[in-house]
Amino acid sequence: MEEDNGERSSFVIGLIENRAKEVGVAAFDLRSASLHLSQYIETSSSYQNTKTLLQFYEPMVIIVSPNKLAADGMVGVSQLADRVCSSTRKVIMARGCFDDTRGAVLVKGLAAKEPSALGLDSYYKQYYLCMAAAAATIKWIEAEKGVIITNHSLLVTFNGSFDHMNIDSTSVQNLEIIEPMHSSLLGTNSKKRSLFHMLKTTRTIGGTRLLRANLLQPLKDIETINTRLDCLDELMSNEQLFFGLSQALRKFPKETDRVLCHFCFKPKRVTNEVLTLDNGRRSQIMISSIILLKTALDALPLLSKVLKEAKSCLLGNVYKTICENEKYTSIRKRIGEVIDEDVLHTRVPFVARTQQCFAVKAGADGLLDMARRSFCDTSEAIHNLANKYRQDFHLPNLKIPFNNRQGFYFSIPQKDIQGKLPSKFIQVVKHGNNVHCSSLELASLNVRNKSAAKECWLRTALCLEALMDAIREDVSVLTVLSEVLCLLDMMVNSFAHMISTKPVDRYTRARFTCDGPLAIDSGRHPILEGIHNDFIPNGIFLSEASNMAIVTGPNMSGKSTYLQQVCLMVILAQIGCYIPARFATLRAVDRIFTRMGTMDSLESNSSTFMTEMKETAFIMQNISHRSLIVMDELGRATSSSDGFAIAWSCCEHLLALKAYSIFATHMENLSALSTMYPNVKILHFDVDVRNNRMDFKFQLKDGSRYVPHYGLMLAGVAGLPSSVVETAKRITSRITEKEMKRMEVNCRQYEDVQLTYRVAQRLMCLKYSDQDEDSLREALQSLKESCIGGRLR
Repeated sequence: MEEDNGERSSFVIGLIENRAKEVGVAAFDLRSASLHLSQYIETSSSYQNTKTLLQFYEPMVIIVSPNKLAADGMVGVSQLADRVCSSTRKVIMARGCFDDTRGAVLVKGLAAKEPSALGLDSYYKQYYLCMAAAAATIKWIEAEKGVIITNHSLLVTFNGSFDHMNIDSTSVQNLEIIEPMHSSLLGTNSKKRSLFHMLKTTRTIGGTRLLRANLLQPLKDIETINTRLDCLDELMSNEQLFFGLSQALRKFPKETDRVLCHFCFKPKRVTNEVLTLDNGRRSQIMISSIILLKTALDALPLLSKVLKEAKSCLLGNVYKTICENEKYTSIRKRIGEVIDEDVLHTRVPFVARTQQCFAVKAGADGLLDMARRSFCDTSEAIHNLANKYRQDFHLPNLKIPFNNRQGFYFSIPQKDIQGKLPSKFIQVVKHGNNVHCSSLELASLNVRNKSAAKECWLRTALCLEALMDAIREDVSVLTVLSEVLCLLDMMVNSFAHMISTKPVDRYTRARFTCDGPLAIDSGRHPILEGIHNDFIPNGIFLSEASNMAIVTGPNMSGKSTYLQQVCLMVILAQIGCYIPARFATLRAVDRIFTRMGTMDSLESNSSTFMTEMKETAFIMQNISHRSLIVMDELGRATSSSDGFAIAWSCCEHLLALKAYSIFATHMENLSALSTMYPNVKILHFDVDVRNNRMDFKFQLKDGSRYVPHYGLMLAGVAGLPSSVVETAKRITSRITEKEMKRMEVNCRQYEDVQLTYRVAQRLMCLKYSDQDEDSLREALQSLKESCIGGRLR
């Protein structure tokens, strides 16, 4: 397998669909040797679920079957791949390659024994489409990469996307989870960051990738979330454990998770006569992988020592699974029998090349020893040549750096060069305050040095074949090690590190319930609070008895920021991290939907309003009882009457469900919903109006507040003629007077219903409280007295 640069995608995805709009997805991660299978029914004509998965995986290759006509109104997965991943390589394989029976056999044989691929025997018939996609994907990888996948080496997950919270691609963009929508903040020199950038303090590439995956697909299993939070509790209360783990994780190479794939993929046999440059490169990567694995296993004793006294379930399981597993000791012993003890993983290019040439103990192979002598002789000759040039050309500061692309080259400070360089120097390039160059003698020595190194790699690879086969027998434990190190990196170096850099008690652990409220006290925006020291906290309370909040307020009062803040705190809580609030209790959310922002979509020939309606239609078609919906300014891109009618109708539709909804609007008439539907809560952002100027408080308060003519005030500030503004004020005053009278009638008409509902809401809250029996009796008596006395009105 080839090395990757860490951040580049390493996923190969197979896609197949049937006539029932069912889609099977097999996503193979070449870097971590894992296979993620999903199968689902597309409910959107635009294939929104598949689009979300494609943007989540960011594949390097997409494998599809020959194109065919899709169902009525559907675009088809093949066309979707062309549209969403236009720059990604697309491979079309014969329909016969998508064989679900063959796929089930392959997955069963390749799935790791530890951790076991759950439910393979019962799932493979149900998930026949993703098994078919897996068959085609594995067939292409083995043919294209020239490898054979080792048995019981893959980490297999089923239905990965829908065992977690689902966040569609539009919401990922609106909430700025991975990338900020604007690179800088208006009026400041600060660069705006996304939630991912804020948490991206992981030390390993695998930890960074796991963090990104968790943010795009947070957990929804409460037990798993609480296990992570228990671990975080222990890390934050035990400084010795926190700093000990930080130090222990530093001992593991940054690329540890990449080691696994080189043991999972076995190159197809070749003879000595057909060894080529590609085989030399493969041999180098194989040697590097064994050195890296040796370095990682050498770091395990320190990790074991730190984790020995850990109390939390997660860290305890890591200790039992990794530190008490004798197979790691056995693998390390086998490596020690062949590999020199002084060899360690390093990122310095020439040191790494030298380590690879001298990895195997001396005397193991006569031809290898001869190649090593040649390598040492040419390396010494290069340094002697540099010394000669220093003396002959009076260049005392001449240096001889090395990189993998061009080998050794000369670096000379410009201040040491008097006039022109001697003609002996060739390929002269200015680089900052230095000049980089070479010579014919150096070029010749570079070729000989590289040839000797290549011979060392090839002979070393032959010596390591038996060791590689022995390691592959226990490759499943390496899967566990890679997975555990990525998880610890995310928990310690991202979550715990981020919290430790904040003032004490600024972040808190959220409590989770199955059907309880979404209650956050004094919540803050996770990203913006680090930029604005005086960020104003705001809370939220939604329950089944009060499942919609309508937020009103003038432009720039903080509505959009508040909507984004609530969603980001929910995401943080469900990845197992503390959130910026004083207190929080949450109902686990299965999907987050957002409708925010206004812009045309020129690619799909959609106006602003059409884009709004498509996004809203997707929400209405896919909403569930455990969803969280935030909508910002729905219906403002069309006529006022149509926009208001659509907004009102959407609110009524959402009110009939158990989903929690937050609706930000400038349409003050929507406040009338609270007079007709008792499960609607009206909130507003406080503003002081003085001398036709608005002082924004950014404080959320209960109830509605009519701020007269705030749009006209902003229009006046923008320079609209005063006569135009005055005329507009008279018109809006007459409209407002009629609306106020209508709302008074509604209040009187639905007063009794409101009272009954408020009693039911209080009883619902008491149902989920953890108070003792005496406290509950006292609360019920107080509720009874309030009801009789009319104080609930």
